[in-house]
This record gives sequence, structure tokens and C-alpha cells, in this order.
Amino acid sequence: MLKTRIIPCLDFRDGSVVKGQKFENIINVNSPEGLAEFYNSNGADELVFYDITASNEKREIALDFVEKVAAKISIPFCVGGGIRTIEDFQIVIDKGADKVSISSAAVRNPELIKDAAEKFGSKCVVLALDVKKNAEGIYKIYIDGGRIETDLEAVEWVKKGVALGAGEVVVNSIDEDGMKNGYDIKLLKMITDAIDVPVIASGGAGTKEHFYEAIRDANVDAVLAASVFHFGEVPINELKDYLAEKGVIVNR
Repeated sequence: MLKTRIIPCLDFRDGSVVKGQKFENIINVNSPEGLAEFYNSNGADELVFYDITASNEKREIALDFVEKVAAKISIPFCVGGGIRTIEDFQIVIDKGADKVSISSAAVRNPELIKDAAEKFGSKCVVLALDVKKNAEGIYKIYIDGGRIETDLEAVEWVKKGVALGAGEVVVNSIDEDGMKNGYDIKLLKMITDAIDVPVIASGGAGTKEHFYEAIRDANVDAVLAASVFHFGEVPINELKDYLAEKGVIVNR
């Protein structure tokens, strides 16, 4: 069995890692390279960085931090937000990132997934889903930092994305983002049942039990969180000890 990965998510804007709830009420946390160095030494398996306003502001991703992070850590890391072209992929990878995450650009130009997978390999291409349940109870894909609802249903879109070459999927529940009530298990299970590439749970973790529920009940390959890690509410090494006691295979 593959080891379940524990992944801190570092959302950033204006050079600082930030955190909010349901993509709103944003507060500053720390510098990207400072937090990255901390997590590298404290049990994280990978890191994910998102420039949370790049897509909405129609600007290129802020890249100054990528080389700094690459120089300070030994674990893999992924960068996303504002990635629109193959050239953007190339720049981020050249600066030291191991993976590149795309969301809004993939919706607007699905062929970007295919082109990136052919050039860099599927393992470098992470398809991020920002998902929210509408009034009819249908899980819909949102873009531009969760600001715009599309007509895409989550499961159908992720199946298409994987068919085009995405090698990994991050499923983020906007409804649960920052709320600490637990992951959307129903949504995650729908996704893991539909595709055969690794799925990362995102949005809603508040306790060690929430991480275990996503692994046990939705069969995810990795669990991602932000504020509970940033503010020391769930230390990663303690989480790994807890998961190991539950029979989950983790990196020690």
C-alpha cells in the first residue's frame, strides 16, 4: 500500500501566506519560505502553494518565492494560481517546483492539461477543483478563486481532466474551506470512485479525526490543510502518530 501523504497548503498573496474562511476574511500568517522551512523540518510530506488572487486579477503568478523555497526544503512542492500557459509551467518548474497546479485555466482551456502532461509528464500536472454545492444539491466547479460558478459538474469535469492527462487531483470544498467541520466526505468519495489517479482532500479539517475520516471513508491518497497546521492546532507529527495508531501507513 502507498503511504498517505500529509500536505500543508500555503495560500499566499502580496508575498505573505494568508488564511480565510470560504475564500473570505483573509488574514496574514507568515512568509512562504519561512513556513516552508518549518514544515520541511516538522513532518510534512509535500507542500502546496497557491497564489489565491492571480487568476481573479488576471495577472501572472508571483514567483519570487519559488527559488527561495526550493533552496530551503528537501520535500516536493507544488505551485498554482495564475498558471495559464505551457510557458508558465516551464518557468515554475525551472525555478524548482516539482508540480504545477491548474484550475481556472484548465476550465477555460482543457487542452492545457493535455499539452502540459505531454511536455512535463502527468505527475507534474495537478488538477485543482474548487467545488461548491448549488441550490439543487449539485456539486459545481468554480473558478477565479471561487468567485465564478461554471456549468461544470464536479465528477464529469474531473473525469475529463484525468482523461486529458492530469496525474493528481486536489478536491477543495468551498463550503467547508476554513470551517474546521470536517472534509466533504460525500464529494470526496464521488471523486475517488470516478478516477484512478491520486486524490488529495482539501477544505474543512479541524481535528485529527477529520483527517482519518477522509482516508477511511473516502479512500483519499493525501490530506491537505492550512490553518490547523499554520496555527499549531494539529501538529503534523502528532497527526501521523494518531493515523499510524489507526492503521494508516504514513511517512515517519
